Amino acid sequence: MDTKIVNYQEEKKVYYKVLIGLLLLTAVTFVQPHLFMQSSTFLAQMLIAVVKAWLILIYYMHLKGEKLIGAMVWFALFLVTVFFVIVIGIDVPNFQYGAESHITAPTAH
Repeated sequence: MDTKIVNYQEEKKVYYKVLIGLLLLTAVTFVQPHLFMQSSTFLAQMLIAVVKAWLILIYYMHLKGEKLIGAMVWFALFLVTVFFVIVIGIDVPNFQYGAESHITAPTAH
């Protein structure tokens, strides 16, 4: 039987660093649409969400050393992204409240 000595103090520091990273990314999620161009908001929000999901999967769900599960997670993420893009691609041109929406309404210069 192979026993592994675990330094819980070091592990706790890693978890706190990940927590701080998640909190900072959440803050960036709320601030980003107001600071940068509206055209890049969707892509930036999706990128931040993927990074946050990756941090949660790797550290809090203890999948850091798992190879097969990691590949399955990336494959599932790819599938969800493809279907999401397809649904958004179909939905956006048919959005019926475009003039009332603060996202799709034309900006007055």
